[in-house]
Amino acid sequence: MASIDFTGKHILVTGGAGFIGSNLVDALISQGNTVTVLDDFSTGKPDNLAKAEATGQLTLIEGSILDTTLVKRLVQDVDIIFHLAVQCLRVCFDRPHHVHEVNATGTLNLLESVRVLNPKLERFIYVSSSEIYGTAKQTPMSESHLLLPTTTYGASKLAGELYTKAYHTTYNLPVTILRPFNTYGYREHYEGASGEVIPRFIVNILNDKPPVIFGDGKQTRDFTFVTDTVEGLIRAAGEEQFIGEAVNIAYGEEVSIKEIAERLLKALGREDLSISYQADRPGDVYRHYADVTKLQQTTGYKPSISIEEGLKLYIDWFKANYPNPEKLLDECQLENWKLSDAQKQTPSVPAGG
Repeated sequence: MASIDFTGKHILVTGGAGFIGSNLVDALISQGNTVTVLDDFSTGKPDNLAKAEATGQLTLIEGSILDTTLVKRLVQDVDIIFHLAVQCLRVCFDRPHHVHEVNATGTLNLLESVRVLNPKLERFIYVSSSEIYGTAKQTPMSESHLLLPTTTYGASKLAGELYTKAYHTTYNLPVTILRPFNTYGYREHYEGASGEVIPRFIVNILNDKPPVIFGDGKQTRDFTFVTDTVEGLIRAAGEEQFIGEAVNIAYGEEVSIKEIAERLLKALGREDLSISYQADRPGDVYRHYADVTKLQQTTGYKPSISIEEGLKLYIDWFKANYPNPEKLLDECQLENWKLSDAQKQTPSVPAGG
């Protein structure tokens, strides 16, 4: 199996209307590929794919990876699959079974459909999560770090990894497992259970409210700007040496949540606001700091956007796309891992035939 030249391929991206997925779709199309996106729009947005649709190189399918009939149809004529469809971390506290079904069973559906219907697939890319590691036991965290997820979300993503690896071992499916650390940037979610820390801080600050940190703020993450994450995904996906392997995608630098809040307060000219500290979020990891040696030594990949530059780029994008930030506050509930009664009762998508 040779390394992949990402030109002229037909690529399926599950979860392609989401934050990372839509940025990935844009990059794949810009390199001369045609893309089919499967997304149920539970968190992704059709508007995220407006640029891609304008090229005429995108086919957008609304549906779930739990719909096996649909999945079987979509996998048959593609060259490469990037599997990003996911239920996010914060949903797992109130709906662990649903998160397991989407993240684990959905991955199994996709793998089995490929095994039966597309034996010539060039690459199956499972986009996992740094949450499979849990809190760092040693740093920087290489791919051989212990796998000790602290949430059922992390456990479900690890289950997806194990299924993916098993299909490589048993059926020789050409898989690669990619583990992005915390990605931020264009199209990142601020709203609901999908809302992430950087956009939520920005919404508060732009509305004259303090950024809210759950815990002491000393917890660290390895933040990577979304265009750097996408470049890492594509480079790693095309590398023959990574077939059957897991690979970290990250900037390779740890930053505390408190420092992120302070940087944003300064960048937005609101250092007069004080940070609000709340009780810890359940299952939160305390330290993430990636070892990216494997990816860099094999592909030459080096992220180009520092946290300083990335925050500025994102602030500029955010202001341009959300000129009335006060309208966003209602969608930024404080403890966004606590679902409403209506959200808890939303049925899962049936598995289909």
